[in-house]
Amino acid sequence: MNTTIKRIAFAGLLALPTTAMAGLSSTVNLTSDYTFNGVSQTDNGPALQASLDYGFDSGWYVGSWASNVDFGSGDDTWLELDFYGGKYFDLTDRFSLDAGIAYYTYHGDSYSDEYKYPEAYTKFGYGSSLGQTELNFWYSWDYFGLDAGHYIMMAAHTFTVAEGHDIRVSFDRSTSQDEDKWSWNGKDAYNHYRVEYMTSWKGFDFNLAAEDTSMDTDSSDTRAVLSVSRTFEF
Repeated sequence: MNTTIKRIAFAGLLALPTTAMAGLSSTVNLTSDYTFNGVSQTDNGPALQASLDYGFDSGWYVGSWASNVDFGSGDDTWLELDFYGGKYFDLTDRFSLDAGIAYYTYHGDSYSDEYKYPEAYTKFGYGSSLGQTELNFWYSWDYFGLDAGHYIMMAAHTFTVAEGHDIRVSFDRSTSQDEDKWSWNGKDAYNHYRVEYMTSWKGFDFNLAAEDTSMDTDSSDTRAVLSVSRTFEF
């Protein structure tokens, strides 16, 4: 396995819905840097991303998500293509649950398909007058095709500062259960901190984020990320 990959977080299910939406939809996103858990997937460069999702009235959904990637010199992998399916539950008026499984694939190099792996996830939501609180969990038993366990835990809160203007604050921790097979900058875990401002204008969604991690690498240092997206419903 290319050693460059070991310094990079995998791509993470950015397209998964946080609310139930019935019907066919697609989102196109342009971002200044494709980061997941604070680690660049595009060698600190921009990315063009797109999703295609179908939601059922029952809360079930399936979808796919794609983005360009750049894992650095020596690796010609250029495309990530993910597939996922799950179900969204309204447990009460305030509590929700989103649970499912995803499959990540990579393309472009002769060994890119070696990185493919599955992942299970659960996302708990709580809505109140103070905003939306999340507790999210991801687990893979074959992380990046290395037969290593890996999990992510995230806590986040989104609140409205004015109509149409939201702030989201999040903290997550990524942990490898087999440091000999996968490590984060020589350690079994690292922390990620992110603050983002979200708004919409004329059908476009804008996101400006500042983030940092506890690692000290060029792909995971302090950065600002600007994204512009648009969702189409069919």
